[in-house]
Parts: sequence; C-alpha cells; structure tokens
Amino acid sequence: MPTLLDFRRRIRSVKNTQQITRAMKFVAAARLRRAQESALAARPYALELARLLRSTMSRIAAANDQAQHPLLAKRPEERILVIVLSGERGLAGAFNTNILKKANEFLRAHRDKKLSVIPVGKKGRDSLKKAGFTFAAEYINVLAKVEFHTAREIASLVSDLYSKEEIDGVYVVFSEFKSVMTANLNVEKLLPVEPEQAANESPAEQAAAQVDYIYEQPEGQLLGKLLPKYVEAQLLRAMLESSASEYAARMTAMESATRNAGEVIQALTLHMNKVRQAAITREIIEIVSGASSTA
Repeated sequence: MPTLLDFRRRIRSVKNTQQITRAMKFVAAARLRRAQESALAARPYALELARLLRSTMSRIAAANDQAQHPLLAKRPEERILVIVLSGERGLAGAFNTNILKKANEFLRAHRDKKLSVIPVGKKGRDSLKKAGFTFAAEYINVLAKVEFHTAREIASLVSDLYSKEEIDGVYVVFSEFKSVMTANLNVEKLLPVEPEQAANESPAEQAAAQVDYIYEQPEGQLLGKLLPKYVEAQLLRAMLESSASEYAARMTAMESATRNAGEVIQALTLHMNKVRQAAITREIIEIVSGASSTA
C-alpha cells in the first residue's frame, strides 16, 4: 500500500506537470493570436485574386491562349503530387492524427496512380516516410512561423514539375482554421489551376465578381503573371490556416491536460487524507488498547 510519502511525491510530480502544461497553453494562446490574424488577413487576398483570375479567364476570347499556358493544361491524372501540411511537434491533441488520416484516405483512394508527396511538417514527414511514399521534397520547421518565401519556393517547385509534365495534378491536404474548437480538414486541388473551384461563392457573388477589366498586356502575358501568384497565394493561405489550426489544437490540448492534472491532484489529495486519517485512527486505537490492557 502506498505510504503518505509516496502520495506527496506523486502529487508534487503532477503539480510540476500541471505547471508545464499551463505554461504551454499560454504560449500556444499567444502564438495562436498572431497566427489567427495572419490566416484571416490572407483570406481576402486569396479570394480576390481568385475572382480576378476567374474574371480574366472568362473574358479571354482566344481559348487557345488559355490552353497554351502550362498551369492550365488538363491531363489525365496518372501522376499525382500531394502536399501534406502537418505539425512540427506533438502535444496538439488529434491534430496530426486527423491530418495524416485524411492524407492517407486520399492516397489510398488514388493508390492505382503514381503518387509522390511533399510533406510540410516533421510529423507528416516521419509518418509518410515510414509508410514508404516517394518524396518530391520535404520542408521542416516552416509552419511555426510561416513566411512567404517558403510558400513561393514550394509553389515554384510544383509549378515547374507540372509545366514539365512530370506530374498531372497537385493537391493540398491541410486543416482550415474555423475557431479554437473547430477546424475543417480540406483536400484542395492546386494544379491545374481551377479558380472557379477554389473560391466558395454563391452564383450571385460570382456574377458580381465579373468586372469588365481593360487589359494593357497581351492575354498570354497577363495569365503568365497571374497564375503563379494565384498558386503562391493559395499555398500561403493553406500554410497559414494549418499553422493557426495547430496552435488552436495545442492550446485546447494543454488546457485539457491542465484541467485533468488538477482533477488528479484532487483525487490523490483526497486519497492521501483518507490514508492519513486511517493511520491516525489506527494509532489512536492502538494507544487506547494499550492503556486498557495495562489498567
């Protein structure tokens, strides 16, 4: 049976753990605020860029100009590249598990194709590497602080592979931030560019976005500038959304761990007090019994 000293050591250990989880919760909350602001700020730009590109493509009369651009060329998807945005560390609840489950579902659904993966995040890299997938590239420690040059580098890589016809489709698996308690797991098609699918708008909003722009540049040159920016913007938005979702999941997990540690401390303290009371009662009984026997 555990002694009082064992209970005190156990309670002290749980209290130390509680202090760590509480500190991690506060750190995640501070980082979540900045990540959430960045994710929310990236949405309007990505949406307006998609609207602009969709409007431009709909008003280009020469369909051959669209078809000639490599990022718009549609081919049978025999070679698929999947970008998986996961976390760098654990202690984030089911965040990494859910992302990898979603990615594995998509990969299993296309197992008859030639698959390659770009993991962004250490947890995804380790899991997908263990599963034996082929990596086109890997990016570690880039989601803790999302920077535009990283998104541009990844976008340039996948655009180059697609333009050279080494791959036929690019998809992004990420967690879209909704609230601290809610996140949506998304699989979005990045290439070939289909802005009409990227912007979730009603028909009325789509009609209102049809602005009659006056183009100074040739049509092909205009698409050549807009399409890479569109790919970069969509990838940057996905990275910011994933970063915010990870911090939200970590903050929630650490808050739950702190609360559970408090409940464990209460239970251990109650049990310790019962054991101590039982020991005191036993000692009193022994003293009374000894006094009675000597009387």
